[in-house]
Amino acid sequence: MAITKEQVLAALSEVQEPDLGKDLVTLNMIEGIIINGLNISFTVVLTTPACPLKEMIEKACINAIRLMVDKDAIVSVHMSSKMVSNRKDNRAVLPGVKNIIVVGSGKGGVGKSTVAVNLALGLSSQGASVGLLDADIHGPSIPIMLGIRDERPMMAEVDGKGMMVPIEKFGIKTISIGLLIDEKQAVVWRGPQTSSAIRQFISDVAWGELDYLIVDLPPGTGDVQLTMVQTVPVTGAVIVSTPQAVAAADARKAITMFRQAQINVPILGIVENMAYFTPAELPENKYYIFGKGGARKMSDQFEIPFLGEIPIVQSIREGGDAGTPAMISDDVISKAAFLSIAERVAQQVSIRNANLAPTKIVEVAS
Repeated sequence: MAITKEQVLAALSEVQEPDLGKDLVTLNMIEGIIINGLNISFTVVLTTPACPLKEMIEKACINAIRLMVDKDAIVSVHMSSKMVSNRKDNRAVLPGVKNIIVVGSGKGGVGKSTVAVNLALGLSSQGASVGLLDADIHGPSIPIMLGIRDERPMMAEVDGKGMMVPIEKFGIKTISIGLLIDEKQAVVWRGPQTSSAIRQFISDVAWGELDYLIVDLPPGTGDVQLTMVQTVPVTGAVIVSTPQAVAAADARKAITMFRQAQINVPILGIVENMAYFTPAELPENKYYIFGKGGARKMSDQFEIPFLGEIPIVQSIREGGDAGTPAMISDDVISKAAFLSIAERVAQQVSIRNANLAPTKIVEVAS
């Protein structure tokens, strides 16, 4: 008897999407079923190109077909993706951006910008279209980290309006105040001026179609953070901390800020940067210079995902200073750490969009 499409769908309805908790057929993730004798091919449409569970889902599909349809079936599974967005009224602000992720910390010096840059590059390396907004007006470091400190954005007319065109480097689009002023010049602005600049970077930049816009926030819980959530519907926040008690205490403030009832931005997870030092000549050794497990304990305390650890590696610092981030380098260990974090962030965005109410612009009383 010939194999039917109904048999294939029945088998695939037994394959669960682990993060979303439903089967692939119910989630409308199966497309293009073709049957030719024992040859069966179809496409699984993932919710993000950076899904860390691709191989597991593919194997589960093949096993289900051979178990429930025909043990001799020759199964070809094509993996594609269709980015899910859960923004409310996204036509008003950044209409082409599906997900906005802010990267924050309670204090400076924890490597937040390094994480933001490599998170953007990690998502891009998996096939996502990504933008990076440097919202640290008083201390912009993204131009140095991406090696674009001498470049200046061009202007273009978009729908009759003059817009800045972000600089493209390593496959991501970037804008920063550091691209508009001399790097020796200090930005001595009051809060309203800083907030105005952030709003311009959102509304007057031709970001185009993006799966993710990563926003590198300044340290603290002040004007820029409030301006962001009042201007765009933020999908979620990534918190960066070191294991050190002082850094962890300030990271807690960032978490509680986003969790305030009037703001209510979902926390996608926490990253522990500078987690440990491993000498190149002693790769099995780990030295916990700043303490151990502070961010992981925070993730347990606040019941938020722990996204991973980033070790202290000299090449991360050197690459940042030279404009060659870890994700572009030959450092296998650092690259693997950042890629893992990028995949976990993509995973949490998909879970967030499937299970929580649409994001909306926050109304906060001044």
